[in-house]
Amino acid sequence: MKIEFFRHGINDEDIERANKVLRSIFLANADVTSEFERKFAQYLDAKHCIAVSSCTAALHLSLTALGIKEGDEVITTPLSFVATANAILHAGARPVFVDVERETGNIDTGKIKEKITERTKAIIPVHLYGNMCDMKEIKEIADKYSLKIIEDAAHCIEGMRKDIRPGELSDTACFSFYATKNITSGEGGAIVCHDKELAEKLYMLRLHGIDKDASSRYTKRYSHWDMRMLGWKYNISDIQSALLIGQLERVEENLRRREEIASFYEKEFDRMGINYIKVPKNTKSARHLFAVLVDNRDEVLVKLQKAGIGVAVNYRPIHLHTYYKDTFGYKDGDFPIAEYIGERTISLPLYPGLTDKETEYIVNTLKNIAK
Repeated sequence: MKIEFFRHGINDEDIERANKVLRSIFLANADVTSEFERKFAQYLDAKHCIAVSSCTAALHLSLTALGIKEGDEVITTPLSFVATANAILHAGARPVFVDVERETGNIDTGKIKEKITERTKAIIPVHLYGNMCDMKEIKEIADKYSLKIIEDAAHCIEGMRKDIRPGELSDTACFSFYATKNITSGEGGAIVCHDKELAEKLYMLRLHGIDKDASSRYTKRYSHWDMRMLGWKYNISDIQSALLIGQLERVEENLRRREEIASFYEKEFDRMGINYIKVPKNTKSARHLFAVLVDNRDEVLVKLQKAGIGVAVNYRPIHLHTYYKDTFGYKDGDFPIAEYIGERTISLPLYPGLTDKETEYIVNTLKNIAK
């Protein structure tokens, strides 16, 4: 049996919506993107959505718009994709890592305060695997020390914890529409926020810092535009937005199937004694990834691949990558729990298109390997 690690959920209606854009006059950021931004903000009960080219761009723009600059420090987790920490470096600041919880892989909120200095300006919690961090605790810390909060919600569009959703307690929340995400346009991302002035700044920063987008310049009565600040080319296109709109409408339906699969995994792995990343209490997981924790990880990973099962590693800790070791002097043992998970984690297939037969094959294969 051949089971891909991921299959996207783009259907014929999504493709036709994108084809309609391709048959139109204007392909860049215009009316379809505005429609997606409205619907995405509505889904998250946020006041503003700014669609951008990636979650990395979303993080970078958020840091910049919130005034993070050279010499500042931003607290985050070492157990994430490197983009989380890289965005901090792109903003000129320094990432300061806090170790994670062993059960969930999320940042250990109890260890945040000890890393706060006079240079600390922000916290970037990462909702890893689709499971939200405790945003109420993080908000209390941020308020006490006058820190900004930027959520890395790349895995967590559908998530909720203690009745709090991404973007509800933070300055911004950043999302990814990369090829393997729960909704995808191949590449893409978004920022949600509640502050109008901040949103207007983000809209300009995503397009070179100018005050009119291309659609208004070319499809409406001409008026001069002005570059008000130094920005980037971080906008998304209407083609990508067209692919996302229908998927967003199906996101809760698809989550129900992901939950069925994840619950099956949990039941079977509990019975077999195989450890896995847990969902925190009082949490609605976005079920973006399902990660088991096994000894001899690389050996098990290769055996799963030989059996035709697609897998991934999410993640090897950021601080042990060569660049971070060479630049900041990190070493083995600096963040032992993140390293424990990073040495053992394997992400299994988890997407709505998986059949019951395929999930049973995955479980039985891992069971035989474990024997």
